[in-house]
Parts: sequence; C-alpha cells; structure tokens
Amino acid sequence: MEEGIRLNKYLSDAGYCSRRQADRLIGEGRVSVDGIKAVMGQRISRESKILVDGKPVKRTAAPVLLAVNKPVGVITTSEKAEPANIVTYVGYPERIYPIGRLDKDSEGLILMTNQGELANRIAHARGLHEKEYIVSVNRPVTREFTEKMAAGVKIGENLTTRPCRCEKISRTRFRIVLTQGLNRQIRRMCEALGYKVLELRRVRIMNITLGDLRLGEYRVIAGDEYDELLRELGMELT
Repeated sequence: MEEGIRLNKYLSDAGYCSRRQADRLIGEGRVSVDGIKAVMGQRISRESKILVDGKPVKRTAAPVLLAVNKPVGVITTSEKAEPANIVTYVGYPERIYPIGRLDKDSEGLILMTNQGELANRIAHARGLHEKEYIVSVNRPVTREFTEKMAAGVKIGENLTTRPCRCEKISRTRFRIVLTQGLNRQIRRMCEALGYKVLELRRVRIMNITLGDLRLGEYRVIAGDEYDELLRELGMELT
C-alpha cells in the first residue's frame, strides 16, 4: 500500500467494495483505522490497521470478474442484512460485489468483481458505456414510441434522458441501448409515454453479453473477452 492512500481507494483496491460503497461504509461509521472510527476523505499509512464491521480487510489474491444472469427478486447489493442480496445468491467462494445495479423487478446481466478500479471504470457515468436491454410492455410498440424513446424522455421536472438507440422487435417488445444508468430509467421512460413495463432483461454491458447463460447462473469472464473489456476501458492488460 502506498503512503498516504485514500481509505476508500484502499478498500476498493483490496477488492472489498467499490469506492462509492466504501464511502457509504465510512459514512455509516462501520470502518475504523487503528482502532479509531474513520472519516470521509481520510488517508492512511502503510502500517494502518483497517477494520470493517470489526473485521480486518485483506487484499484479494487474484482478480475475479463474473457475468451473472440475475433473476427477478434478487437485489444487487452486497449487504448481508438483505436476505435476497446477490452476493449470497451467487455464493462465489471469494469475496465479490456487484458493479452498478439492476432493479429487483428486472432480470439479466450483472457483472460482479473483486477489482475496485475495474468496477469504478465500468460504473462511471461519463464513460458512456453501452448497456442493452430487451423490454416487454403492455401496449403495441409504435414508431412514434421508439422515436420518442430514442430522442430522450422527460422523466422529472428537470431531467430528460440522454438520446439512445431503440428499435421494435415484436408487437409488444423492443430493444434499447442506453449509455446512462438512472434509477429505474427504462420503466420511468415508458411510464412517461403511457406504457407499463411487463418484463425487462439486460442482455449486454459493453462487450460482455448474456448469451446462452441460464437464469441464476454465472460464468467467469476471461481470455479475449476480458482483454477486450480492459481495452474499451483504457486499462492495461494483466
């Protein structure tokens, strides 16, 4: 550990959680440094002893990246207090956590890792990383609907979604590719246009696709697929 590293970066680099999650843990008073409750923005030294919920944080030995096909009802959180949390559901033998989110009522692709920097790069909004979804709605999908979705939809008093790609694939189903990740964004967009989402499935994040991965299962991202992801993120190949 380098001298004077920020505590949230240390927790992220250690594979414990993302920087955002680390800030939340610090804010909740669950992190201590040398026996003293940590504060936001704190820097730590090489000799510092870091505890989360009273347990020491150890660096993860090898990088892990999983593609998970999340079922409806599973919640994309690492909080053990939530019985339906995705970490417990997946049951991977090493400590991992979800990158970003996919709401409880949706299914499909979620990435999980122990690599803080990788998680930060993928989740960062300004990266404009593509995420693709297949959506079923309660009314026929029209050209007017797909054009309005693609142009951007006002979903709040001062909030209009970023332009995206949207195409009809059957009478009541469409494909949409977003480059932002607002909370329940697609559902809110549809509601603003008078539609209700019946089913929502994420099938791609950047170059990682769901493919034929069965619901509730996961696969390890490695080889050329992993290397291509790193290239898209501007990270060095490992």
